[in-house]
Amino acid sequence: MNFQPTTLNERIESLDILRGFSLLGILLVNMFAFYLPMPHILDLNSWFSEAKDIIWQQTLDIYVQSSFYPLFSMLFGYGLAMQFLKSQRTGTSFYKFAPKRLFILLVIGFLHAIFIWWGDILATYAFCGFFLLMLIRLRSRWLVSIAIGINFVMHFLFIFIFLISGMANMEVDSSFVDIEMINSAITAYGVGSWGDAFMQRLKDLSVQMSFSMWITSLFTILPYMLIGAAAAKLRLIERAKELKKWWITLAIICILAGLVIKSAPYNMTRSYLLDYLKVYIGGPVLSVGYVALIVLLCMIPWLLKLLRPIGKAGRMSLTLYIMQSIICTLLFYNFGFGLYGEVDVQMGVLIAIALYVIQVIFAELYFMKFKQGPLELVVKKITYRKMLSEK
Repeated sequence: MNFQPTTLNERIESLDILRGFSLLGILLVNMFAFYLPMPHILDLNSWFSEAKDIIWQQTLDIYVQSSFYPLFSMLFGYGLAMQFLKSQRTGTSFYKFAPKRLFILLVIGFLHAIFIWWGDILATYAFCGFFLLMLIRLRSRWLVSIAIGINFVMHFLFIFIFLISGMANMEVDSSFVDIEMINSAITAYGVGSWGDAFMQRLKDLSVQMSFSMWITSLFTILPYMLIGAAAAKLRLIERAKELKKWWITLAIICILAGLVIKSAPYNMTRSYLLDYLKVYIGGPVLSVGYVALIVLLCMIPWLLKLLRPIGKAGRMSLTLYIMQSIICTLLFYNFGFGLYGEVDVQMGVLIAIALYVIQVIFAELYFMKFKQGPLELVVKKITYRKMLSEK
């Protein structure tokens, strides 16, 4: 039997809406990296001095930062597992097309990082996706167990280091910054040419895509892909109405717990341990809460109708993600409108929201004529070319 890409009738609206929602969260987080010399600022909390900037940054830190990469990871795993399950139903070898699709995403990610913006996530997700392929045949309980095991190893190691080194209750030292690299980024992106920005991007990539980053991604991204794959095998979203009480409980517990943990460094004396818990415990817990909340909202017919434009954006998330990078580099870098370092946090948030609204409208108009986003179509044609030609 021939395997076919997911058709419009087979799509799950709540999954598309979750993808569309994640695009906004990712853009809000990435906005700092478009107009500030990231990744050389180790602590954004110490970067801003204006009270308004501090309040806006802390709000984003609590509600957005570190809560959307787990969401996107779970969606990635969910989608890949759905393709695996479909291949089993159709009698097609999953491994004829899945590695190819991941390799294409890896290439797109590297091209994006080198020629557009250094903060790419596609390559990292594709990299972790290859490890998911090796485990995706396992039952859901094993996928969850492995995810918990990987997370436990990382948390145990870091918390153990904090405790034996005395850093657990030590206040965060924000005094160390790489002034040379910060000044280099400000010069290249703020007043330099496209060539200057390109050379600086390579320097930033040496930090962003260092060897340690690839290893770290196996502990911070792969576990949530595994959880997403397990959820797909259990059909948790497809069975949302049947599991309504479970989703309500999950939403309440995870949102409250996530916000408490992520607020702790601001409500207590900020320490390395609290910062770690905020990012690596609170962030993913709140992410699960967001998923549960959106799944519940999608059960309400009139809300589902209102959220459908966001779902349209989710259907072309790859295209819109790359589009965000192109537009933002043109807005902020000197070879464009030169707003680099010229906006405050509030303005950055407003720009992100405005761009996202424009993208949602664009997606709504685009799908009046087309069935797939342009980049999604390219990936589909390359991935399934042989199988489609054999039909």
